[in-house]
Amino acid sequence: MESFLNKLKETSTEELMDFCRKSVLHGTPWIFRDREDEYYEFRKKIAQKFNISFHEVYLTGSAKLGFSPHKKTNFSYESDIDVAIVSSKLFDKIMDSICEYQMQLREARRTVSEWEIRKYHTFLEYGAIGWMRPDHLPHSFQMKNLKDDWFDFFTSISYGKSEVGNYKVSAGVFKSYKHLEQYTFSGIESLKTALNIEEDNG
Repeated sequence: MESFLNKLKETSTEELMDFCRKSVLHGTPWIFRDREDEYYEFRKKIAQKFNISFHEVYLTGSAKLGFSPHKKTNFSYESDIDVAIVSSKLFDKIMDSICEYQMQLREARRTVSEWEIRKYHTFLEYGAIGWMRPDHLPHSFQMKNLKDDWFDFFTSISYGKSEVGNYKVSAGVFKSYKHLEQYTFSGIESLKTALNIEEDNG
């Protein structure tokens, strides 16, 4: 982690995307180091569930790096496994379900609390940048089948029930690899700014 953070501080703005690609997105995740076959089988399980290609399934976060550079903590048994599914087909399928709900909401056929409307707007805000998590939809939204199926599947491969080990598995869907890359780059760019401010302040 220290080496990663020091390298990030030294990386120029022009080289930042290359750093993001090589050091964050590329390569076998830390949690699957020396276990390439098991990584393949884990990805295959998720791909088969959603009828997508295995290479559209990625691991991100501390499970990928072995640490969280944002929290400055090492990966541990309290950490989650963050899966990024990169599939325009799946993204559009979920968005179509939400579109149907939105039409009903617009026609005032649904009563939703103010808190859930705010949560829904946050969900849509992430959707606008090409990322979504169905399990983050408000509870009263009548998309129970979608939410329950998503939650039940990822629970079924969590806590020792899959190749990844005894961890909770969560997932989000990106519309394209470019959206995943931009989302990751934005986080790395913010982290670099914070590190430079820390350095300037001693």
